[in-house]
Amino acid sequence: MSSGRSANGREVQIPLQQVAPSLVAPLPITPPSHRAPAGFQPLHGGFRDVFVEKPEAKYCCEACRRVLCEPRQTECGHRFCQSCINDILNHSNPVCPADREPLFKDKIFRDVCCHREIMALKVFCRSKANGCQEQMSLQQIPDHLNVCPFFEVPCPLGKCKERMMRKEIPEHLAWKCKHRESTCEFCMTKMPLTDLQKHKETVCPSFPVSCPNHCSFSSLPRSELTSHQHDCPKAQVSCQFHRYGCTFKGLNQEMRQHDSTFVAEHLRMMVKGNCLLENKVDNVKEELMERCKVLPALNSRLSELESQNEELREKNRQMEQKLANLQKMMSSHSETLMALEIELVSLRRLREEVETLRGTVDNVRTRLATLEQGGRSGSGSTHTFASLETQLNRHDDMLSVHEIRLADMDLRFQVLETASYNGTLIWKIRDYKRRKQEAVAGKTLSLYSQPFYTGYFGYKMCARVYLNGDGMGKGTHLSLFFVVMKGEYDALLPWPFKQKVTLMLMDQTPSRKHLGDAFKPDPHSSSFRRPTAEMNIASGCPLFVAQSVLETGNYIKDDTIFIKVTVDTSDLPDP
Repeated sequence: MSSGRSANGREVQIPLQQVAPSLVAPLPITPPSHRAPAGFQPLHGGFRDVFVEKPEAKYCCEACRRVLCEPRQTECGHRFCQSCINDILNHSNPVCPADREPLFKDKIFRDVCCHREIMALKVFCRSKANGCQEQMSLQQIPDHLNVCPFFEVPCPLGKCKERMMRKEIPEHLAWKCKHRESTCEFCMTKMPLTDLQKHKETVCPSFPVSCPNHCSFSSLPRSELTSHQHDCPKAQVSCQFHRYGCTFKGLNQEMRQHDSTFVAEHLRMMVKGNCLLENKVDNVKEELMERCKVLPALNSRLSELESQNEELREKNRQMEQKLANLQKMMSSHSETLMALEIELVSLRRLREEVETLRGTVDNVRTRLATLEQGGRSGSGSTHTFASLETQLNRHDDMLSVHEIRLADMDLRFQVLETASYNGTLIWKIRDYKRRKQEAVAGKTLSLYSQPFYTGYFGYKMCARVYLNGDGMGKGTHLSLFFVVMKGEYDALLPWPFKQKVTLMLMDQTPSRKHLGDAFKPDPHSSSFRRPTAEMNIASGCPLFVAQSVLETGNYIKDDTIFIKVTVDTSDLPDP
């Protein structure tokens, strides 16, 4: 242990090792180390050990004047304990107490040589006051204290708080320690001495106790007390027929006479109880029979509920699949929306450029008009006029190019805005009467819908309609066709196109009696092979709906019809 100071200034001992590894045999001495173990050094300042010879002044700290502990040397050549120099450095503008020179933390170093010399100095054992006369080097103190018989250690049993010299431990454990191991003389159980009395008074099974009924058995083991209560002649007990209604209570010796005297009464009580029990059994049987009658209906109902539960599970699975498809669709629509926003920004910039060009053209025209007037008055220049006219023509050409690009961007924006990526097309055709007349007159025989897709990376398709019919339906029917178009991801898709196609004319009244037709593509038809041109030959229904039915029913509202085309994407693999 090492010395230190408590809060009241008295010196205290810091234990190096709380419990000795062995109470009798000493520990082997380990080789000395230049680095002191934990607990060996004082809490603050230098070593307080008693040295055999008075240490030289060079081994003493300039602050605490004790032998240096973990010596540190300053730039000015003075030595301090590590804890002492740390205290000095914590002050503002620290200076050396020996020569008042300023101190800097980065210029203070560990003095290894001085530390080695100090650890070799001879000292008396720290247990000298207890009678130890050993002398050793300072670095051997920890190893010696681990085996010193005069060194104070705590009791090894843990609960005992007493301290004693190591040599006194065997005697302490044998006779003095209140927590030493002892044996109960009745049941031979081992336990701490402090628990022995409580053990005897409460739980010891062999401890002699007296009968609580004060019978002739004055002493018997505690473990036999419970069984004795059943046979004790002075124990107060109830008649064994109390469950049948007998209320007699008395001592064990009286109970035998009661049993022999009231045999007939006990039998009547048992017969009465038995009759009641039989009645209850009959009632339970009737109730069970009634419940058994209900079991078939319950089984049938259970089967129905299981069937409904299975249907609900299937619907739930389908809903989860639809939800997953909707999430994919939302993801693709989000990407489409980003593309639309980018296109819209480009469109706005293009419009701004067109407006700028128009302003420039107006300025040029104004200047040209001014020059023409000046030319008539003889003050203009023919050369300037020709240059301005050339510049005006160039601006007109640029304006035309920008107007064409603007129209193309408007068209692309409209197509992207109405594009569908889930295999469903809702086509709104306005001005039906005018378009029908143009078809009859031969001006516009057919109309193409905007493109739609089976997925963001799927097939590209559109619809084609002949309002005045085509082929066998010309002049009498509306002809509707399905067209496979050339897409950007065709190289990743399976060919020929094999998805089921449903064509439908939408009923715009609440009755929703739509007219429709469906077909499976012919894998040998060129209409469903991979397109080499912009689109394949259309395939569909020349006699889709009679014009008389179309124009007299509920399919035209506000001179507008709706056509729906659905492509089955349920079994379509991902590209």
